Amino acid sequence: MSARTSDDMDSALGEPAAHEDHSADLRLWLRLLAVSNLIEAEIRRRLRERFNTTLPRFDLLAQLERAPEGILLGELSRRMMVSNGNVTGLVERLVQEGLIVRETPETDRRAVRVSLTPSGRAAFAEMAAEHSDWVGELLGGLGAAELDQLYHRLGDLKASVTSATEGKAKTRTGDA
Repeated sequence: MSARTSDDMDSALGEPAAHEDHSADLRLWLRLLAVSNLIEAEIRRRLRERFNTTLPRFDLLAQLERAPEGILLGELSRRMMVSNGNVTGLVERLVQEGLIVRETPETDRRAVRVSLTPSGRAAFAEMAAEHSDWVGELLGGLGAAELDQLYHRLGDLKASVTSATEGKAKTRTGDA
C-alpha cells in the first residue's frame, strides 16, 4: 500500500481539489479551513461519545476554569463570541446539573456572575485532560520541530490577517 500525500487526501478532508487557477493563498485558506473543520468535528464527536457533552459546554466550562472568581454573563458571552441568549441557555442547563453556580453580586443586582462548583471543576479537569490527549493524538503525525515551526508560521499568518483587517475595522466603525 503506497503512502498517501496530503494532496491525495484533499477530497477526503472536504477540501476542493486544487485548481491551476486557484492562487496559493486561496489554496492555503481552503486547507486551513478543512483541517480546522476535521479537528473540530472529531473533538465534538469524542466529547459527545465520552462525556455526553457538546463543544460549547466544554468551552464554557473552560472559560470558567480560567476564572476561579467567576465571570459575569456578558463577559462570558464576549469571550465565547456568542449571544447572551446562547450563554444563558447553556448556563441554565449547567446549573441544573450542578456543574456551575449563578450568583448576583451585592454591588450590582442586575449582573449575574457564574463560576464552577467543585463537581464542575472535577468534571472539567477530566474532560480537559482527555481533550489534550485527543489533540496530541490528532497532531501526532508531526514531530516537535514541525509543530513548533507550524505554530510560529501560523502566528505570522495571524499577524498578517490582523494587520490587513485593523484599518478596515476602524473605517467601518468610523474611527479612522
